Formats: sequence, structure tokens, C-alpha cells
Amino acid sequence: MSTIPSRSAPLDPPPGSAAAWADQWIPVGAGEPLKARVYGSRPRGRSAPLVLHFHGGAFVAGGLDSGAAVAGLLAEAGAVVVSLDYPLAPAHPFPAAIEAGHAALTWMHRHRSRLAGQSATVWVAGEEAGGNLAAAVALMARDRRSPPLAGQILMSPMLDPCVATASLRDADAGPVGCLWADGWHQYLPDAAAADHPYAAPASAMRLTGVPRTLLITAQDDPLRDEAQAYARRLRDAGVEVDEAFLDQPTGWPCACKQPASAKAAWAPVVRGQFQAFFQRAHAPVSVPVSTSSSIQNHRPGSPS
Repeated sequence: MSTIPSRSAPLDPPPGSAAAWADQWIPVGAGEPLKARVYGSRPRGRSAPLVLHFHGGAFVAGGLDSGAAVAGLLAEAGAVVVSLDYPLAPAHPFPAAIEAGHAALTWMHRHRSRLAGQSATVWVAGEEAGGNLAAAVALMARDRRSPPLAGQILMSPMLDPCVATASLRDADAGPVGCLWADGWHQYLPDAAAADHPYAAPASAMRLTGVPRTLLITAQDDPLRDEAQAYARRLRDAGVEVDEAFLDQPTGWPCACKQPASAKAAWAPVVRGQFQAFFQRAHAPVSVPVSTSSSIQNHRPGSPS
């Protein structure tokens, strides 16, 4: 049985984050160990949500530092967060990143008691391309029937390789000369892969059995339309979905990759959404969500 590798002493938090962290290597069977950054620690006398986090970067860029803002907000919301340094395209095209993600998730579930407490639940989360990977790993965990997931958190997720939505056109982005189109081109090994539900969750034909979902987007988010379309499809499949829509300027998804964004005006709103989502998963009744004018929430059964 594998054991948790020794962790270095907690270091100073990344810029803008209030959460302490430590880097470590995760053993994943016969493959190369995966580097990860663990935020927070097992709380005394209770358990915390245990979250596998995937950073953004259009599948081809980013790393543990650029994922610090969102990972830190998850930790500040009460979770123990394992932010994964997954393999990047084009050197490692689909499905390398999601296979690494599922291996890390399996390791986390095996060691959940020591990481986050005896009754810790396991979650996936990600922003931009990381939102794609989180959604794909959730589908993979459902299909492989392991490990069980308490929920998924998708923030400005990158889900549709067609890159032809109105919100992308409004942002002067699209299939030519677009950061996200270029990322898709390098991530997918061939055209056929664009139809695979693990590569493009927006194209998944079967979404039943996906864990409860928090999906966060914003008015100025170019990925807004594909995120909201995915929320509707999940809800139609019977998945419990919470949508949070910020009508304040965010600069998403690019701003999510800037560690100092943990101090941005939208950060406390997002942190509150994370915290409320964790609480709702463990509460017998719904926990009230923020009523701030800067955010609109859609719950199951409400119009989207």
C-alpha cells in the first residue's frame, strides 16, 4: 500500500493567498509521480472537504503558481486543496491530463482520512481549462465507479471546442487567432477527439450520475455561454446544479491565472459561493446563498 510522501514544512502562501501551502509529490502507481501543492491541513476534531484542483492555461500553459488564486480561495472556504501540476499539451495531449487527474483523485480518496479527516468528502474543481479537466474527471469517476465524488466546482470552464458562442464573439474571440481555439488545437490529438465526452464535456450525451455542481461565470466572461449551456444540460439530466453569475467586471478567465487576483473585488464573492456550496452538500436543508447585487444565483428548478 502506498504511503503519503513526506511534505515540506508549510511555506509562505503564494502572492495574494492567505492559505498556507506545501508542495509534494503524489505517487500514482507505475507512472511518474505528480507534483502538487497542498493548501490547508486536516482540521482538529473534524473533517474538511478534500478538493482536487486543476489550474487554467488553455491546456498548454499555467502551473501551481498561476492556480494559486482559485486554490487559495477554495482553502479559505474551508477545504483542504490538492492543486495538481498536470501534464500540459502539446507534449501531452488528451487524455494525458485527465488520466493523471483521475490517478491523483484515486490517491486522494485513499488517503482522505490523513489529508482532511476521517469523514472527508472528495471534490473536483477547476477554472478555464482546469474546469474542463474537473468536469472530465468527474465523468471518468462516474464511469469507472471510483472514487465517489461529493461534487464538482467549475469556474469559467472551457467546455466546447467549437469556440463559436455569442459570448466568445462579443469578446472578439473565436475559431481563428483565439487563445482558447489555439489551446483546443494543441490539446486534441485529432478531430475525432473533439467528440469524446472526456475531451469536450459539452458534447457528452449522458450526464446522469454526475455529482452536484457549482458553476460560476460572469457577465464579461467569454466562456459564459458554454458554461451556462452545460448547466442547463446537467439540470435536464437530473443533476443538482447551483449557478452563480457575477454581473461585476472580473476579467475572467485570464484574471483567474493571476495570483494577486485573490484580492480582487470578485474574490470574496467567489469564496462565499465555495463555502456555501460545501455547506449545502452536508446540510439537511439548503443554506442561504449571497444576496449581494453583484451576483445572481440559480438553484435547481429555477429559470436559468
